[in-house]
Amino acid sequence: MGKKSISHTPLVGREFIVVYCMITTLFALWGFANDITNPMVSAFKSILLVSNFESSLVQFAFYGGYCLMAVPAAILVTKTSYKLGILFGLGIYSIGCFLFVPAADMQEFKLFLLAYFVMTCGLSFLETSANPYILSLGHPASATRRLNLAQAFNPAGSLFGMLVAQHAILAKLSRSTDEERAALRMTEPEKFSSLVGRDLGVLVTPYVALGIVVFLVFAIFFFKDVPNQSEGMRHSLSVRQTLQRLIANRSYLEGVVAQAFYVGVQIMCWTFVIQYAEEELGMSKADAQGYNIVAMSIFVCSRFVCTCLLKFVSPGRLLFYLAMGGGVLILGVVLLQGMLGLYCLIGVSGCMSLMFPTIYGIALSGLGEDSKLGAAGLILAIGGGSFLPPLQGANVDLNLSAPLSSIRLSFLLSFLCFVVIAIYGYRTFLRSALAGLTDS
Repeated sequence: MGKKSISHTPLVGREFIVVYCMITTLFALWGFANDITNPMVSAFKSILLVSNFESSLVQFAFYGGYCLMAVPAAILVTKTSYKLGILFGLGIYSIGCFLFVPAADMQEFKLFLLAYFVMTCGLSFLETSANPYILSLGHPASATRRLNLAQAFNPAGSLFGMLVAQHAILAKLSRSTDEERAALRMTEPEKFSSLVGRDLGVLVTPYVALGIVVFLVFAIFFFKDVPNQSEGMRHSLSVRQTLQRLIANRSYLEGVVAQAFYVGVQIMCWTFVIQYAEEELGMSKADAQGYNIVAMSIFVCSRFVCTCLLKFVSPGRLLFYLAMGGGVLILGVVLLQGMLGLYCLIGVSGCMSLMFPTIYGIALSGLGEDSKLGAAGLILAIGGGSFLPPLQGANVDLNLSAPLSSIRLSFLLSFLCFVVIAIYGYRTFLRSALAGLTDS
């Protein structure tokens, strides 16, 4: 009876279809930003001749913005409206994109890190506003499916970002090796500076175009009426009391932890595909990015399949199975050589597709108006993508020899992440099963 009622619940309230479609476009916008940026870790390493750890600071800066702005964004949305949160997000996002221009002119890596940080301060506002808003646009029974469908357009934007990174950036960078660039820096610094300027110009152009697009979307939302759910309740909210309730909610806290490990493993798998293909198989960056695009295509298809499966399988159970599958594939990355290891790394994306929106929906389930501030903790958890990739980069820099190279061993960190997610999925499934027994 329960499964039947869930499967027949309307996905979106009829009066919210237009606004649902508008908000869904934002998922593609931040997906584009995420996945045009992942390959830039490898690009900056070669352009500026920095270490794996230093180049991974791109992810530290990119996802650090989520950590800083998650709570302020949630407070703004709680006290005002979803629309204002979205406008703040789009405005800051576009400013961050335009900061790439002075960073390239000065050839200063720290300024690029600042630009990424500002971008994701804006993305934090967007995600803190859009995710709980999507959950509110219909019946609570279909909330997780509704968010999964909206999130399905996130990897579509990600896939486009990957294609732009491959063809508009990586394929157009100088073909010189790191050794040749290092020698040029020592012997002819002016030519090296000119080469760096040329490559940075290639890198910056798509980000400037992105800034223009984001500003246009800002203008559309500015002039469009966006209804705010729970309008009459927001002024009576107490941030302190809400935080106390959230801290006392074990399912919510476990969801925040699981989300941090999920985002970390996602970013590590997609960031270090290029380094894996380069070091284990001798591929070029552009060719390696092609396999990243295949991984994202699998991710997109799996998202739609898993969204359908949620009609018949509980979110916790499906999350547990997929986390187990991801862990097995990661062991294949570590233990198998050559193309088999690369295929395992690509296949992990099929297991990850469901995880972010499902963890999000489970953690916010039943929170009501507390979900506005509760969303901040789940966006704060995106900080897992800030700390874990640099840690993996530091492990890659160890340069261990065969039979298990540093790049392969570094993925043991991803295995640990899947273990944490599997535990959360299993505990969620048990809680749901116990609740069903109690109701019966």
